[in-house]
Amino acid sequence: MAEKKVILLLAGEVSLDGGDAAKKFKKKAVLVNNYTAGDVAAEALRVAGAAAVAPEGIAQALEAGAALCVVKLGAPDAVALDAALAKALEAADRRTLVVLAGSNLLAFQGLGVNTKTGSTDRQAFARDVVPTLAHIADLPIPDDTTGAVLYQVLKETNLKLNEFIKLKEALARMETALQRDNREPWDKHDCA
Repeated sequence: MAEKKVILLLAGEVSLDGGDAAKKFKKKAVLVNNYTAGDVAAEALRVAGAAAVAPEGIAQALEAGAALCVVKLGAPDAVALDAALAKALEAADRRTLVVLAGSNLLAFQGLGVNTKTGSTDRQAFARDVVPTLAHIADLPIPDDTTGAVLYQVLKETNLKLNEFIKLKEALARMETALQRDNREPWDKHDCA
């Protein structure tokens, strides 16, 4: 199973004012107000570890090791959207990013997302979705990707830099510990 995971829900025009799952999702999501929709699915499915699944197959795909579940919902009504969001939220854990990209809406919830933001007015395009989710979940970005990371939705804008600093500090601590323990056998005991 992948350490960090992404569930990407793709839909036509949607509203998060419907059922319980939609309201739960909206409460902890960051909405991108100036979103220009496009074909996110084609680029998302080019990411290594991506799998196209139905809402009912999200949990199974994540357990099988998929790092990115792409769920095409078409033009769901409020009930179908709520059911799909319920399945996504049920399969998600604290290491999962859930993204809803509709023709009129872009929302991020979960891993690495600043829930206190609520919404952002940054101009965003469909080409920005995959680089953003790949940045958060440590997924490889396709070489010809032209989008940008939407830093305004992130909890920590220097996320990767801070991860490298923590790794560097951990490596230094391990090297120090190894140096302390690197003594000759006769130095460990006083047998004279």
